Amino acid sequence: MSETTLLLGGRIYSPADAGATAMAVTEGTIAWVGGDKAGRALHPDAEVIDLEGAFVAPAFVDAHVHATATGLLLNGLDLTGCASLTEFLHALRDYVEEYPGALVWGHGWDETWWPERRPPTRAEIDRAAGGAPVYLSRIDVHSALVSTALVDRAPLARGAEGWSEDGPLTRVAHHHARRAAREALGTAQRREAQLAFLRHAASRGVACVHECAGPDISGADDLADLLALSAQGGVPEVVGYWGELGAVDKARELGARGLAGDLFVDGAVGSRTAALREPYADAPTTSGALYLDAHAIAEHLVECTRAGLQAGFHVIGDAGVAEVCDGFRKAAEIVGEPALAALRHRLEHLEMVDEQQAAELARFGVVASVQPAFDASWGGPGDMYARRLGRERGTRLNPFSRLAANGMLLAFGSDAPVTPVDPWRAVQAAVHHRTEGFGISPRAAFTAHTRGGWRAAGTDDGVTGTLVPGAPATYAVWDAGELVVTAPDSRVQRWSTDPRAGVPGLPDLSPDAPRPRCLRTVLRGRTLYARDPEDDDLE
Repeated sequence: MSETTLLLGGRIYSPADAGATAMAVTEGTIAWVGGDKAGRALHPDAEVIDLEGAFVAPAFVDAHVHATATGLLLNGLDLTGCASLTEFLHALRDYVEEYPGALVWGHGWDETWWPERRPPTRAEIDRAAGGAPVYLSRIDVHSALVSTALVDRAPLARGAEGWSEDGPLTRVAHHHARRAAREALGTAQRREAQLAFLRHAASRGVACVHECAGPDISGADDLADLLALSAQGGVPEVVGYWGELGAVDKARELGARGLAGDLFVDGAVGSRTAALREPYADAPTTSGALYLDAHAIAEHLVECTRAGLQAGFHVIGDAGVAEVCDGFRKAAEIVGEPALAALRHRLEHLEMVDEQQAAELARFGVVASVQPAFDASWGGPGDMYARRLGRERGTRLNPFSRLAANGMLLAFGSDAPVTPVDPWRAVQAAVHHRTEGFGISPRAAFTAHTRGGWRAAGTDDGVTGTLVPGAPATYAVWDAGELVVTAPDSRVQRWSTDPRAGVPGLPDLSPDAPRPRCLRTVLRGRTLYARDPEDDDLE
């Protein structure tokens, strides 16, 4: 059998040849791209795959996921579609009846969409659960509804910061409850969830994910098991991050890329725990929660920089971002700006950031690991951000164009299970931001979800994440419609199908256009996912 595979009759997204229809792969590396006729002549003994017009592009990288929690959602109680409090309680009751005696792990409720505009009380949870231990995380995973039976397993939650006798738990109380629920999961159940997630990601054209783990979100054993599962092959590559202060030795022991990811500076807007400079518009008695101050942030940056580890933080609110910027300034006074920039430290979410902060963070070489689906889900003048923050503040989150214009490296992710693993939806959302002027071009958005993810994790060889000779053969094959390019204009960004533009085209990302369907996902020449033709008959 030939060591070379020749893909023919497709549409190849390659800067090496905008009109390429063929690609040759040898031993996991792209050997050549070009036209069909030349491909056959150059590789006469290759194994040939007829693409039948399919679109071939670099595989996606999801730069922020929580694998086990997402796998549990895929296999467990999915509350993301509940449209009312009543529907939520029915879903919980039905699940308990189907799985009597088991811990109930659910996710995805969002009371801001419900006509009742309130979450259920603990008494309502207890009645629906019939005495079962229940952990139900809000859509942003920064608060959770729990049953009394679960509270009994987490006695430290009572009276801890964020404790509520009747409503959702936040802050420290939430961490205690989540830990108790996590410890109730068996090893086999956790592995099944991780494998379900990785296979699901591969089916969406994702070949690499960044797992954002930590003591309050998933646990060291969870990360170790996930990295071991990925190392066995046949699933997307996992880049691990561990979010804990003072844990350099643990990061190295775990094989983590850095002490980053969900190391919380603050919380989330939906749970009113993102740290704000001014109070929440719909809850004037609170301005959120600040978990780390500038001094602690600076200490972490200095320790990681000296250890040669990538540092990073979860930060959303404007008060949190201000604290992070102050922390970087303090760290730069100790180790210097060049040393900070060389490690390419990262910030997750970075939703409320102004022009001056974006410029300053870019100077420090910071990666912006961001989630475009957040804006698609909660942005705009009438949705959750605006209700929580008021229209003026609520329509100015996630300014991707500002970050990009100031030179920050963008890496796109889903924060699954917060939003689904759906890379084309994320690219589309980044282009069609719900606030005018905050979106970026299709090419920039696609790059942020492919090459940007590799670079955010330290792979910056100039070719990974692209389809050019010498690059790893990491790609996805898509059933897609007509390809289009964006041509710059002094007044507008307009769609064009003109091949004279000289750049490879992308699928139509118009809001009403159907998104491409994944046919195959390949990591360094090895197939992770191949669509079963019988699946077409089920649609």
